[in-house]
Amino acid sequence: MEFTKMHGAANDFVMVDARKIKRDWSKLAIAVCDRHRGIGADSLIILLDSDKADFGMRTFDADGSEAETCGNGIRCLARYTLAKGLVKPDMEEMTIETVATVNHVKMERKGNKVVKFRANMGKPMLAAVQIPVVLNPGNDVVDHDGMLSYKVRVNGTDLSLNLVSMGNPHAVHFSGEPVADFPLAKIGPLVENLAVFPNRVNFEVARVLDRNTVEARVWERGVGETLACGSGACAITVASKLLGYTESKVDIKLPGGVLNAAWNGNKEVVLAGPAEVVFEGTWPD
Repeated sequence: MEFTKMHGAANDFVMVDARKIKRDWSKLAIAVCDRHRGIGADSLIILLDSDKADFGMRTFDADGSEAETCGNGIRCLARYTLAKGLVKPDMEEMTIETVATVNHVKMERKGNKVVKFRANMGKPMLAAVQIPVVLNPGNDVVDHDGMLSYKVRVNGTDLSLNLVSMGNPHAVHFSGEPVADFPLAKIGPLVENLAVFPNRVNFEVARVLDRNTVEARVWERGVGETLACGSGACAITVASKLLGYTESKVDIKLPGGVLNAAWNGNKEVVLAGPAEVVFEGTWPD
């Protein structure tokens, strides 16, 4: 099985053209994502045919679970189709169908080279049933312009979880301290598996640096801490805008690099950032 290793701001993936092959993708994801016995990646992403878009995409995280969407993965899949000659080299926009929605991806060029991909990530969903989250009304729940904020104490740490779905669930906590100091390895898995989240949750800890810049770290459901998360950057942008912390355009500074997100409060979130090929190889059956 031929594969391509890629990354978007160091959020790394194994990409496979699965239009003519079948595998137990969950089982394969566990094997190929293993950083000691496999290729090493946060997720396995497979390219598929689609009746609704130019291409279909499915994402299987390192623990074998399937994610509904992946912002960095969508951009990497767009780069992959260009690198493999599956689309015309001068193509300006393509559509990619994920489990969550159909995403439009625009290519930004300098000369003949694509330097950035801008993915339309869809409208954020804020209702409890959409996230999903099961909360009892009370003093622990606050509504910010339709966004639920859930106050909880986890392992002795007080958190205010701002809940946003980008097709997959996110809980964003804003801290006044540098995110590098936050005990993410300890708190992250506990938040991910809180009983109020029936499908688990992706957890972001963020600190606002100015009206257009936020630093963040991400604990991804099914993976652990990742160096970047595209849908997480979108969720942070939505939450910070609703809370009045930032403007519509935000640079999200993550350990793996900077992602650019924009949301004006009622339309779809647009995510931009790098998408790079690392190497290619063959996985033995």
